[in-house]
Amino acid sequence: MKSNKLILAGIFLFLSTTYAQADSTAYGDIEVFVIDSYITQEHPYKFFLSFFTSDSCTARVQLMEDRDYSVSTKLNDNHKIEIIITEELYKYTRLRYFIYVNDREGDESRSQLYEVEIPRMIAIEHDKDSGLLQVCCFGGIIFGLPSPTLVMMNDKKFFGLSKEIPIFSFYSGGYNYPIGYVGAEYSYLFNSDKKNFIRIGYKHIFQIPSIEYVSIGANYFSDFKGYNGVSPEISVGLFRIQNVFTLFSRYRYNFQPNKGGTDFHEFSIGLYSNFFSLNL
Repeated sequence: MKSNKLILAGIFLFLSTTYAQADSTAYGDIEVFVIDSYITQEHPYKFFLSFFTSDSCTARVQLMEDRDYSVSTKLNDNHKIEIIITEELYKYTRLRYFIYVNDREGDESRSQLYEVEIPRMIAIEHDKDSGLLQVCCFGGIIFGLPSPTLVMMNDKKFFGLSKEIPIFSFYSGGYNYPIGYVGAEYSYLFNSDKKNFIRIGYKHIFQIPSIEYVSIGANYFSDFKGYNGVSPEISVGLFRIQNVFTLFSRYRYNFQPNKGGTDFHEFSIGLYSNFFSLNL
């Protein structure tokens, strides 16, 4: 039991370290830590950026390589800016930007290229020619697709289908992904004695460079016939589709805490979206 706790602690430490490294960039003697970088979902759409620096400096931000905005005109170590997104940027799915800093001697350095996803509602507004109803209907059909699942139970393999719906999503500054969500899921297993499962659980999301995210969660499940238990899981968001859905792969371990020999493993792929979620 102690070894399991150490393994879990190691996983969370690795994710926290990776996430922190993703949001910092070194400029010689000055280090920059990006705190918030997101675009609001309400009109007028605004880009919020805030970051700290390890030493006082002036700063500016360059959007899409041709739009410059002053962030700090006086030496400072706490930098914030709010920029209204103009309509010519609606066609893009990602807003690219560089951060420039000038030290006390006036020497300027440029950061790595940063990207922030433009919320899906901006893309929908830009695509009015296809009709809002058509876009919503298409999104609803895709959202309703179940996730194919491979289940390994008692040395046997079963195929199943499942569908998870995020009910409550929790945000903390950014709008690309929530920091976590509460979801409900129904699963059906073919050719198994235990066919129907319902789950309710919480998933915490870590946004990771090179991929979309890594999610760690835990669920309570039941087959409606007395087989109840818990199921920790880990998911990896691979890439975005139409700036609305994220293709993910998931591993889940299901067990009854007080009854051995009834556990089983799940491997699945599916589409994540908080399309019908209540955002908090």
